[in-house]
Amino acid sequence: MTTLLYGRPPVVFDPPGDATQTSPLIPDSAALEAQTPGSADSVMIYAPPGVLERRYVLALALKALKVGGRLDVMAPKDKGGSRLGKELKAFGVEVAETAKAHHRRCVVFRPETAEGLDEAIEAAIVAGGPRIVPGLEAWSQPGIFAWDRIDPGSALLAEHLPPMKGEGVDLGCGYGALATVVLRSPAVTKLKLVDLDRRAIRAARENITDDRAKVWWSDARTLEAKGDKDFVVSNPPFHDGGAEDRRLGQAFIRKAAELLKKGGVAWIVANRHLPYEAELNAAFKRVRLVAEAGGYKLFEAVK
Repeated sequence: MTTLLYGRPPVVFDPPGDATQTSPLIPDSAALEAQTPGSADSVMIYAPPGVLERRYVLALALKALKVGGRLDVMAPKDKGGSRLGKELKAFGVEVAETAKAHHRRCVVFRPETAEGLDEAIEAAIVAGGPRIVPGLEAWSQPGIFAWDRIDPGSALLAEHLPPMKGEGVDLGCGYGALATVVLRSPAVTKLKLVDLDRRAIRAARENITDDRAKVWWSDARTLEAKGDKDFVVSNPPFHDGGAEDRRLGQAFIRKAAELLKKGGVAWIVANRHLPYEAELNAAFKRVRLVAEAGGYKLFEAVK
């Protein structure tokens, strides 16, 4: 029996322990896109909050299911759960919907035939799939952080970043916007791009073709650190599953310090309201507030 799992549903929904994980946010997981159509007996999805991203995942799951296969989807009511039933019905399938633990849960059995189902699936896959974004002229995809724009924090960092030199790391690289700026310096010898999101990694590999750059799908917090890097650049995340979690940015700051050699420099941008100063001062010898603009603050920190 082939069972697929997308994300980490709360234990109250009894996620299957033997399922194949397909979330792009879990390193070494399988890709839902790569599943053979009609091969899965069941799919359980903890649905993402973004509309295009969520419909894309639902479409991929329906495509992967065999006839009679069960699709079990849940999401918090205020993060897409209230729309789940309507979105699934738009594919032309029958939906059984319940409420539990501040979530909405929908169950669908893949029909043998349904008017417009295949067309609706393909349309949702196209709408939520990878593409070159007009204006960015870069590969990206809904679900990636700031997928269709330059994030203001990254823009602030790019504006003030001096030419880097030596070997460095881009922690939380996204689709590669900051890496493009870093690699303008001929003095950069190597740049390691790291991100938790497989979609971002795939986009970065398309966007960054410089031989000095290597892209790694990994959780930055668990990255091996030898204390041998000359610089780190980062616009750390501060949301986990849609909820603010300041510990993420604090962990990125500690990891940046671990990666750097003595005298190495980290350039870190953060939302103005986030209290990262104590973490920076504890991890680095010297910290300088470089700029504040648009609700963001930029720090230079020397190991």
